[in-house]
Amino acid sequence: MRYIDFHCDTLKKAFEQGKEEIGSFPEASVDLERLEKGGAGAQFFAAFVPPREKPGWWRKHGDLLGPEEEWEDAYIRRLLEILKTTVSAHSGKLTLVRTAAELEQVWKEGSMAALFTIEDGRSVGGSMERLEEYSRLGVSLITLTWNYVNCFGAPNSQNPQVMEQGLTDFGKEAVEYMNDLGILVDVSHLSDGGFWDVVQVSKKPFVASHSNCRALSPHPRNLTDEMLRALAEHGGVAGLNFCSAFLGKNPLSRKSRLSDLVAHVLHMVQVGGLECAAIGTDFDGIESRVEVPDPSAMELLFDALERAGLSQDAVEQIAWKNAWRVMGEAL
Repeated sequence: MRYIDFHCDTLKKAFEQGKEEIGSFPEASVDLERLEKGGAGAQFFAAFVPPREKPGWWRKHGDLLGPEEEWEDAYIRRLLEILKTTVSAHSGKLTLVRTAAELEQVWKEGSMAALFTIEDGRSVGGSMERLEEYSRLGVSLITLTWNYVNCFGAPNSQNPQVMEQGLTDFGKEAVEYMNDLGILVDVSHLSDGGFWDVVQVSKKPFVASHSNCRALSPHPRNLTDEMLRALAEHGGVAGLNFCSAFLGKNPLSRKSRLSDLVAHVLHMVQVGGLECAAIGTDFDGIESRVEVPDPSAMELLFDALERAGLSQDAVEQIAWKNAWRVMGEAL
């Protein structure tokens, strides 16, 4: 079955291992071979920006990126080059797109689509000009925060005071400008206060690209039922995250079970409606033992959803139609 995946971290892993392209990347979960085998229609490839709060990563890799003050931006561009090289090396199989219209054309031509995103908007640095620059580069989505405060606002946190904090003044203006530029606003990793600010500010549908249900798993990265309803009312979707920490009652669990994936999808549908559920695997950003380990095994999830009582049409809506609709309205 065709599907759209809102989030993987494969490009970071490729950069760390010195890969120039990811047509075949057996050390990772995602590569072109397994995307093709699994029937992927589109894969969003994230440039996850490692935090400066953990300087070891930058000490190890920064010498590849030029001047220290430009590390983040140079790193994002390097990851985009890996994706572009992959597309160039496998012409006709994978095509870089930015909009739903381009995606539809690519599908008519028989190709899979790749979209480029940024996870942690801190590299924007409070600059609308940088947002414009990323739009010109072809960035389709920005995950506003990761796990630290940045120019957009506060992140998810176990600290209630941090969770209550919302978007900065720049963050509110930037969300509106991202709407205008056609860059999807992503609230995964954002604080609860920030989520509700996006609800108030965004004129277009937004997404939680890789977040699950807090009612089933209490991790602050997940969405409450109230959030799921608000996301659905705003025309947005939540992408099912395959990480075990966001699936079960025990955040220390290291096993991502198919039954838990199904339970979260069914809860999304029950609370927010069929239109709010999508896929956001987080492949190559998770270390748990996953019963659906890579794109080639995605049919396991879709078959399990049908066994749980969803029709094939409903599963197709979750697999790709909801994401495609949001792209058409926001990109």
